[in-house]
Amino acid sequence: MHKLKLTALAVATSVLATTAPAVLAADDLKITDKPLELTIHMHHKRYTSYDENWPVEKAACEWTNVCLKNATIGSNTTNSEEAMNLLLASGKLPDIVGSGRIKDVANQYGPQGAFQPLEELIEKHAPNLQAFFEQNPAIKSSLKAADGHIYYLPYAPDGKYGRAFFIRYDWLDKLGLEVPDTVEEYENVLRAFKTQDPNGNGIADEVPYFARQWEELIRLVTLWDGRSSGSDTYHDYYVDNGQIKHPYAEVGYREGMKNLARWYKEGLIDAEIFTRGSSSREYLLSENLGGATHDWFASTAGYNDSLAEKVPGFAFKAMVPPASVSGVQMEEHRRIPVKPDGWAMGGTNKHPVETIKYMDFWFGEEGRRLSNFGIEGEQYTMVDGKPQFTEEFLASGNVNSQLYLIGAQLQARGYWMDYNYEIQWSNKYALEGIDLYESGDYLVDQFLGVAFNEKEQKVYDRYAAQLRTYMLERQQAWILGTGDVEADWDDYMKTLNKMGLSKVLDVMQSAYDRQYGS
Repeated sequence: MHKLKLTALAVATSVLATTAPAVLAADDLKITDKPLELTIHMHHKRYTSYDENWPVEKAACEWTNVCLKNATIGSNTTNSEEAMNLLLASGKLPDIVGSGRIKDVANQYGPQGAFQPLEELIEKHAPNLQAFFEQNPAIKSSLKAADGHIYYLPYAPDGKYGRAFFIRYDWLDKLGLEVPDTVEEYENVLRAFKTQDPNGNGIADEVPYFARQWEELIRLVTLWDGRSSGSDTYHDYYVDNGQIKHPYAEVGYREGMKNLARWYKEGLIDAEIFTRGSSSREYLLSENLGGATHDWFASTAGYNDSLAEKVPGFAFKAMVPPASVSGVQMEEHRRIPVKPDGWAMGGTNKHPVETIKYMDFWFGEEGRRLSNFGIEGEQYTMVDGKPQFTEEFLASGNVNSQLYLIGAQLQARGYWMDYNYEIQWSNKYALEGIDLYESGDYLVDQFLGVAFNEKEQKVYDRYAAQLRTYMLERQQAWILGTGDVEADWDDYMKTLNKMGLSKVLDVMQSAYDRQYGS
């Protein structure tokens, strides 16, 4: 990351627009009497530049009288970190900076003056944000930098459930098997899928367990009371009774890896799990080869509709997490309530009050509806006081892709997701699966991250990356059989300590205690 020279910051362009929007939809949403232009850098892997012609943005401009002008740097790359480095190196920050993973940048450079602290502005001028933080105090704590200030506003997901265990119910029926309740039963079912020809083609070509992301294989260590992550980010630290731990340095993980290596050797796991990639679900299900996975409710359940004709009797539905070796049913993945994505206010912004009011708009009723559903009369209509996507819109293709095209559901904007938007394009199988998970207490709390002070950051930067690299190298070696986790474990732990694991855990604990207290 470039060292930002604050003295070199040029005043960002913040001028009055020369022309007003044609019609103001709601005068009570107006932030200024005269139109105000603010510059914005907006970069996310799904949209690498801000588009002033997004219908959602044009509506926000018309309603609030605050209009954003594109000042994105690095739009030729899909890597938001690279784009942010280019922006910082330019020495010219716009009024608003929206980016994927902006949290660390805002918390590092905010105390130096690159970004404006927001909590006092929120208290005085942003009632929607104030109400949101009062309802979600843990989110507010998670946003604080080491100096106690808030420098960015997040994309805040809604809802609880994300990924789930899915299994071929039609294969279970064909083999006369019940839905597995325990890890032992789950293993037996996977073995039956491997050996008893449930697809009926006379060839032992079934792939019992597969995953689009290979990390979802490692997630299965929970079946032996291990952990693979503490948040919705793979390989993350987790909190155990107030103590920060790394999942890959715990005994449950060791036991899980030992058994997953055995499953891989026996062919219960996709032999190409590390290489097949994101197309694995589409290919293995459409070819009637895949038996079980761990993946998102809505998109995975959708195959019950799309493959109904191609694979007669196809039934790929959610099952509750199998009980672990100690009897614990755990769903480790859930929607985290706050993301490191969002936007911040540039340090040279000359209109901080109007800007925070604009940011507050997106957390109000109208802004939240606009950012989630798009334009009334085009993407949705109001039914019984609630936004309802039109049948034409739902039939026009992937909902998220269509919303991105009009400027909705943008994660480099600070906004509050409305889970009702997703429910509307989730089929009955997804909703039935969510109800199944709602019936049990399977979810675990999430680690919302920490903000380091300068000393802590240096320790983390010195050791964390190489620790992760080593952990993942050993992880893959153990699964593929080029190492033995049981025989290697003592040396593995000694190496982690030599590489600075205890130092990283110490600074993370210090930051966690400061940020969240008791």
